[in-house]
Amino acid sequence: MTQPKIAIVGAGMGGMAAAGTLRQAGIDVQVYEQAQRFGRIGAGIQMLPNSMKVLRGIGVEARLREHAHAPYSHLNRVGDTGEIKRELPMPEDLYGAPFLCMHRADLHEALASVVPNDIIHLNKKLTGLEQNGGPVTLSFADGTTATADAVIGADGVHSLVRDIIIGPDKPIHRGRIAYRAVFPSDRMPRPISGSRTKWWGQDCHIVIYYTRKDRGEVYLVTSVPEPGDWITPESWSAKGDVEDLRTAYAGFHEEVRMVLDACPECHKWAILERDPLPTWSRGRVVLIGDACHPMTPYMAQGAATSIEDAAVLARCLQGVEVTGLEAAFKRFEAHRKPRTSKIQAISSANTWMSGGNDDPSWLYGYDAWTVPLDASAPQAA
Repeated sequence: MTQPKIAIVGAGMGGMAAAGTLRQAGIDVQVYEQAQRFGRIGAGIQMLPNSMKVLRGIGVEARLREHAHAPYSHLNRVGDTGEIKRELPMPEDLYGAPFLCMHRADLHEALASVVPNDIIHLNKKLTGLEQNGGPVTLSFADGTTATADAVIGADGVHSLVRDIIIGPDKPIHRGRIAYRAVFPSDRMPRPISGSRTKWWGQDCHIVIYYTRKDRGEVYLVTSVPEPGDWITPESWSAKGDVEDLRTAYAGFHEEVRMVLDACPECHKWAILERDPLPTWSRGRVVLIGDACHPMTPYMAQGAATSIEDAAVLARCLQGVEVTGLEAAFKRFEAHRKPRTSKIQAISSANTWMSGGNDDPSWLYGYDAWTVPLDASAPQAA
């Protein structure tokens, strides 16, 4: 049997998760990342039970539990009055895994801990891919090349891999900007709620939660209308004006204003999305995560669906010879695309958990390790 050798372009959450799951499946992988080093960019991230099940299988759950905050509930409140719109308590036994909030760097470090350093190649900015029915040749900006039996494009919303195999286009910016900040919680005069709380306003919202088990760090992220004329592929975390941020939420509940008054500085990034692609693969090249289904952050499922992709793709590739790679990629897409397309649509509408009593078990109860692969993944009715 000829075991394939696979190159992963991009060492973000999806790329590192894919490296971990594919290695578990006995597949030889190499990871190529354009950054010169991994940095601790100031942002929080939510891992809900559907992605935590994958992280458990990769072997990093215990490490994350040591530092991450486990919110009491998924809480939604009216921005000015604080009235509860909907609350979903999140005990671990509800969906078979915990709900954890953490710093993005802690999640990335946990994923990196199960991937050997010698298969991660930094400062490798992709410039081209060439496949002629056989192995794929990758070209990089430093003049080097690499060859693999297949390539996984995990290079994000501005994916060059996608542009090469699908054709160039621009991500959609619908005029929404996210401000975000992480800072020590002792800057605040009193604690915030132990839940992950989303405060809903007229044309804006703000999500606030602790990122550490000891509640020593707090994170906020917003969505506000703002022109995106400053956006470039490199501007994903530009400096924001904290006074503008405070002004935008001046009419919100006192807890929100307390957090913003304590916030020392903030960054901003454009909220970008895309309509579902016609296909996720071409030949021996396949896309995962934001490269093929970027979405707004309003359901906290961008990184989560990338991590789900990693587990399902590894299952589709396990035991597959080089000659079966293209069929495995099509099987992966057929299972995953209906689910991610539905999440993209709901997230774009920004209605998730704002009220009502719809059952979220199709989302949080999904287990990428055990779900039948030859049927579409569970999605909303």
